[in-house]
Amino acid sequence: MYGVYGKCFDPTGALHGIPTYPWKLAPDGLATRRQLRTLGLRPGGQPVAAQVMRINRRTGGPRVAYLYRLDLALPVRPMTSRKWGALALAMHARRTCPACQITYSYCLSTRHGICGLCLATEEQRTAG
Repeated sequence: MYGVYGKCFDPTGALHGIPTYPWKLAPDGLATRRQLRTLGLRPGGQPVAAQVMRINRRTGGPRVAYLYRLDLALPVRPMTSRKWGALALAMHARRTCPACQITYSYCLSTRHGICGLCLATEEQRTAG
C-alpha cells in the first residue's frame, strides 16, 4: 500500500506499537468507544486492542481512534436515582444566570457566563 494508506496500515504493530488500520478498514470484532456505546457496551477496563488512523489533509498530522474488543466489552452500568439527581442539578446550574438568578429553558453561553439581558446591561454600564 502506498501513500496515505501505507502510513496507516500496520497490522502487526511494528511501526506504531499496536495494530493500526486505515480509517473505516478495521477488522470485525473491534469497535471504538462510541460504537460500543451505541451497542449498550463499555470497554470495561480492557486495554486498547488496535487503532484506526487517518492522515489529516490540512495539517498532515494523524487522527487516531482506539479500538476495543467486542467479546471483552461489558454492559453499560444503569443510571441510578442519585446519578439522575446529580445530572438534573448540574443542568439546572447551567441554565441559571448567576447575576439575575433567572432559570432559562436553554443552557447559557459559557463564553460570557451570564444571560443576554445581564450582558446587555453590563455593556451599557461599561460604555456609559
